[in-house]
Amino acid sequence: MVKYVIGLIFCIGVMGDSLVPDTVLQYDILMKNKLIGSLEVSRKTVGTVTTYQSFTRIKTKLLTPIAVDYKYEVSFDNDHLQKANVNILVNDRPHAETSTLWKNNQYRIIKNKKESNLKDSIDYTTILLYFKEPKHIGYCYSEQDGTMNTIVALGNHSYKKINANGKENLYFYKKGVLHHATIDGGVVSFEMRLSE
Repeated sequence: MVKYVIGLIFCIGVMGDSLVPDTVLQYDILMKNKLIGSLEVSRKTVGTVTTYQSFTRIKTKLLTPIAVDYKYEVSFDNDHLQKANVNILVNDRPHAETSTLWKNNQYRIIKNKKESNLKDSIDYTTILLYFKEPKHIGYCYSEQDGTMNTIVALGNHSYKKINANGKENLYFYKKGVLHHATIDGGVVSFEMRLSE
């Protein structure tokens, strides 16, 4: 009986270290302090593989009503990006699609049917900005654009991310998790705030 209990405690201890609980974060999307949408991002780890998913739905009116959906699916193995898929719909029509796949010691990136390759290893991407404050990180990979973005620390747990086109987003952290951000989304610009 004692051997059984010791074995059970050992198994629970080993499993507890290898399985990270599912994490879900919810954000309100605001434009001029008006709620226009929501974002839900999740993280699930099994063994060495961590999968992230996010879905953003924005509805607003610029000159005409506009609905924008962003969907991300990103997978890491041992903190190394394995694959990423991003789909953006505008008014329920495909607007942009980008896929990234690690194969043969390089990334194959297909953005709107145009292919490119990247040989550098990627260990930090845009989706990680929700879960992991980018301390001491100067660059992150944009799953949406298929490019490397610059990250600049601004102090007091705040950061600026500059994409390949020079557009800037601001990120603010509390206890290592993204609390709020100002985003230039291309089609629309907005603020995000962690739902309380």
